[in-house]
Amino acid sequence: MKEIVFLINEAEEGGYTARALGVSIFTEAETMEELKSNIQEVLECHFDDPADKPKIAHLHFVKDEVLAIV
Repeated sequence: MKEIVFLINEAEEGGYTARALGVSIFTEAETMEELKSNIQEVLECHFDDPADKPKIAHLHFVKDEVLAIV
């Protein structure tokens, strides 16, 4: 695997969550810097063989916005 995609959301209780697409990986953190570090760490844990570990992680930021219909 050369690349992996994470969907980044702001958590309701504060901080951020990251969920990988196509792979069962999830992590969360209070700050963006901490989240990036956690993503690095979770990738190390998930992919035992360094050859399998993605070389690039794309972070896609998702922003939900509510629009009241009147």
